Amino acid sequence: MKKWMQLWLPVLLWVGMIFYFSSQPYEKQDMRPTFAQYVDEHTVEKYFSWVDFTYVGHEVSIAHLGVPGFLEFFLRKGAHFSVYFVLAILLHRALSHYSMRKGQAVMFALLLTAAYAGFDEVHQSFTKDRTPLWQDSVLDTVGGSFGLAARLLFMRRKRRGSAARI
Repeated sequence: MKKWMQLWLPVLLWVGMIFYFSSQPYEKQDMRPTFAQYVDEHTVEKYFSWVDFTYVGHEVSIAHLGVPGFLEFFLRKGAHFSVYFVLAILLHRALSHYSMRKGQAVMFALLLTAAYAGFDEVHQSFTKDRTPLWQDSVLDTVGGSFGLAARLLFMRRKRRGSAARI
């Protein structure tokens, strides 16, 4: 039971945190007033006014969103990426302790990460003022893929380092 707790409790806590934040309506998470208060908009405009692209049919630019909205977009998408980056690492860490090949643990961790990303977007559809986007699920899964790649690279370097010391 102790080993199970060490392996799976971090996963459950992380998934719980994701669920909690997905349950909050947008107005509780709106960072635009904070950005407007603390960020020098002129400096952001000076360096990033050239950024202009479309995400899910909406223009992402300072001209369209204003500096606070522009910054919030990148903060939110960065959060998607990084939260699932960590989730995939935690899942792989837990799954690696079972008798399966390394590739199976990686694929299963990625599958579970993608499945939870999809579930999270469905969950958001029941939350006031939240918009479920399959594109966010893709971003989450990409974040998980990068997390797994980072973990495998770290594990490889750790093995090489310990082999060199023997």
